[in-house]
Amino acid sequence: MLKRFRNMFIVCIMGALMMIIAPTISEAAIGDRTLTNGSSGSDVAELQDYLMTKGVFPYHTSTGYYGDITEEAVEDFQRKRNLKVDGIAGPQTNHAAQVLRNGNIGKQVIQIQYQLKETGHYNSSIDGIYGSGTVSAIKSFQKQQGLAVDGIAGPNTRSALDSLAERGTAAGKTLTVESTAYTASCDGCSGVTKMGLDLKEYPDAKVIAVDPSVIPLGSIVKVEGYGVAIAADIGGGINGDSIDLFIPNRDDALQWGRKNVRVEIIE
Repeated sequence: MLKRFRNMFIVCIMGALMMIIAPTISEAAIGDRTLTNGSSGSDVAELQDYLMTKGVFPYHTSTGYYGDITEEAVEDFQRKRNLKVDGIAGPQTNHAAQVLRNGNIGKQVIQIQYQLKETGHYNSSIDGIYGSGTVSAIKSFQKQQGLAVDGIAGPNTRSALDSLAERGTAAGKTLTVESTAYTASCDGCSGVTKMGLDLKEYPDAKVIAVDPSVIPLGSIVKVEGYGVAIAADIGGGINGDSIDLFIPNRDDALQWGRKNVRVEIIE
């Protein structure tokens, strides 16, 4: 009996130590574990952010839950990267998702643009768009650090950036802008945003069109009278301190009209 209690005590101590040493699922980072349909946690939300950056996560916010939408987005990404198409975010898929390159858009791009600016390699506006300016800045940084100069923010480049500067964010910026509203059903409108979100398929999406030099694409913003939205679109008439709100119903969009609203970037 004493031996059995001693064994139970050892098991409890080992379990407690494992809980202390190992990160919880909710705190896990992308790549720490294989993610499949039904998974949840911060690593799932991070994966969704990366998929959104690449225009294959067709929803307007990361949820932290790996459901059918995320599985389909992973399959789409795997197809485009010539990976095994199984809808499972294993080591290869997670690694590929974290590689940022020309054409990517969103929060992950915002982070490295801040790092590049901090290290003196990027002088343009933080816009969340991995364009030619970001490619040039990455190449400059890679050359300085003795890395392969390819303009792609892969693991070695990201690690070098992380060692020199914290990943930045646009959060905290507050401004007053002129707002208008639009629908996805106008003549000639595709209904697909710059970040690849199909507003006809997701009419519940809270989305605003912005000037990326003022509000970076991929930012999560709180808009007075509208709610929390993602800056996922641009428009020819959206310049400077102005935004266009997506409202699915045409009459409601017309009723919004044109007015000044307060906008806070929260993420």
